[in-house]
Amino acid sequence: MMEIKRKMGIAHFARRIKQPRGIWVKMAFIVVLGLCFVFFWSFLSSYASSFNVQRESFDDIAEPVSSRTKPAHNEVSESSKSHEKSKVESNSKSKEGKHIGGSVHKHETKKKKEHVVSRPHKKKDLPKPVVVVEEEAVVKEVQEQVEAETEESESNKEDGEEGTESDGNEGESDGNGDESSASVDEEVEEKKEEVEIGKKRKRKGPVFDPKAEYSWRLCSTRSKHNYMPCIDNDGLIGRLQSYRHRERSCPKKPVMCLVPLPHDGYDPHVPWPESKSKILYKNVAHPKLATYIKKHNWVNESGEYLTFPQNKTAFSGNVLQYLEFIQEMVPDIEWGKNVRIVLDIGCSESSFVAALLDKDVLTISLGLKDDLVDLAQVSLERGFPTFVSALASRRLPFPSGVFDTIHCSACRVHWHSHGGRLLLEMNRILRPNGYFILSSNNEKIEDDEAMTALTASICWNILAHKTEEASEMGVRIYQKPESNDIYELRRRKNPPLCKENENPDAAWYVPMKICLYEIPSAIEQHGAEWPEEWPKRLETYPEWLTSKEKAIGDTDHWKAMVNKSYLTGLGIDWLHMRSVMDMTAIYGGFAASLVNQSVWVMNVVPVHSPDTLPFIYERGLIGIYHDWCEPFGTYPRSYDLLHADHLFSRLKNRCKQPASIVVEMDRLTRPGGWVVVRDKVEILEPFEEILRSLHWEIRMTYAQDKEGMLCAQKTLWRP
Repeated sequence: MMEIKRKMGIAHFARRIKQPRGIWVKMAFIVVLGLCFVFFWSFLSSYASSFNVQRESFDDIAEPVSSRTKPAHNEVSESSKSHEKSKVESNSKSKEGKHIGGSVHKHETKKKKEHVVSRPHKKKDLPKPVVVVEEEAVVKEVQEQVEAETEESESNKEDGEEGTESDGNEGESDGNGDESSASVDEEVEEKKEEVEIGKKRKRKGPVFDPKAEYSWRLCSTRSKHNYMPCIDNDGLIGRLQSYRHRERSCPKKPVMCLVPLPHDGYDPHVPWPESKSKILYKNVAHPKLATYIKKHNWVNESGEYLTFPQNKTAFSGNVLQYLEFIQEMVPDIEWGKNVRIVLDIGCSESSFVAALLDKDVLTISLGLKDDLVDLAQVSLERGFPTFVSALASRRLPFPSGVFDTIHCSACRVHWHSHGGRLLLEMNRILRPNGYFILSSNNEKIEDDEAMTALTASICWNILAHKTEEASEMGVRIYQKPESNDIYELRRRKNPPLCKENENPDAAWYVPMKICLYEIPSAIEQHGAEWPEEWPKRLETYPEWLTSKEKAIGDTDHWKAMVNKSYLTGLGIDWLHMRSVMDMTAIYGGFAASLVNQSVWVMNVVPVHSPDTLPFIYERGLIGIYHDWCEPFGTYPRSYDLLHADHLFSRLKNRCKQPASIVVEMDRLTRPGGWVVVRDKVEILEPFEEILRSLHWEIRMTYAQDKEGMLCAQKTLWRP
């Protein structure tokens, strides 16, 4: 019965719809249905949007903010108003960044960090900055300055990163090793992007994993016992057949293998100053070196030694006569007084460096990466300051205007090629009024004319051009101008002046610029005045140094520490110490305290620290920029002592594998060499365990409160 009534009702409703007024019922029904759908969809859309905003804000909160960054309180209202707009722009730009090597993506990431800082209500969620406690109040202030000035140094690094990306394009336009250069630069960029990702995922807790167990193996590389990870192209042999990279290029993964000893073993090196005249042959043995020795008379094989007779040099005459000849041509040079810091290009022969040492001139030798005879290693074994680098399209790791003199003797560098960028790089690092000495015994007319035109275009004044009779070498001495007035008098502004916003001191992974930097003229700029004569310049603090009191305090602190403990209390035989590295130099106080010892100190200023390297050179000391997340540019077994003051506590949030730094310290140190590390106790304890796993002998440990000190000596052990 009920079923019959339901069917009758449906039939009645259908008849009414078929009537003329049924169309209005249909339309009303559709309109109501549409309004319900719109209302329901808008509700779901707003809910989804708010959910997305929350998810993005979680990422912002998770990003830790450095204690060195200053919050921009005055931008809070503006940033909150444009919050939604900035998110849309950052999303679109990040997609574009994937197509151009990720440069835009990096830039937006840094903007994102600034945005988080400018929101004070999120500050309670951020981790508190770590404060390094130091025994001396002066050193604590210095470290506070390091923390406070890092923001400025980060901007220098940004310039370097952008320069690296453009460097690959320059390599392509040069036509010299285009494919290999481009591929190497791409790998450098990929590795740097991985480092950037690692920086976002900052680790918490100690630097080293206290529960980690290490199992060591020898490196299996083409260069064997002379392996230099960022210079040798091991790992890319299938793609690049050359022995070494055209430019610096480090392995994608941190190096965690140990460099083997030479085939015939390694004996303690000949101590200084005897090493100036002889070294153990097997410590630097190399197949091509044996062939080289037969063709040159400045180095002889005498039993188990390589000897270097003073009367036989690469110069046909005596090297002392060569130095006197130079000073006679330009009396203002005054070796050891007016000229203290010299850069020698090439390492073709070390007698020049040895002779200058006797005149109180500190010379750092640049061993070129295409030196397949490994003469740079011979120079290091003899006890001379040396580092290895390419000289192609990237800047050398030095600040601007720091070398008193640059010397090139038969170094086989084509200074006028590629628009003269190599000579313009020398112009960048040469001090105003500094000297460039070029000597050769087989000058070509074409090269001579090109060099004359290039030096005239950059306003270098040729002070002398003579042939030294004894050596039969043509010697030309150029001088860099001391003011910008002469640049305005050029008829052709080629090369042009560099842009004002370009930092001449930025040198880490930065391409060489084909332009002239303006010469400093204000008293607040380093390089505006020539330094005091040596040794007075060591204790002179220039007007442009903004933190004189801290620099003086740093010098006094290390002078007291070295005299009271380092020279007598650590068990180090300083008579056998020659090559020393300060891995975290600030003002060069540690090196200055050792100036009366028979050592030279390589002052390394980390690239993410405040740029104090110009002041170190101003004092008459030498140094270099470096990133300790990468291997250093030198041969294995180069240093007798490494000194690291709070290195790991400053780097713990940057490096992908901090233990690889310990492996690099093992590579740099000679058997029998030492490391002295000062840091937090929580860092030194696992660091000590790593050294023990490498069979280092722990000579001394000391701890007070949360700070400590460790002194260890390397053995001959290899796995």
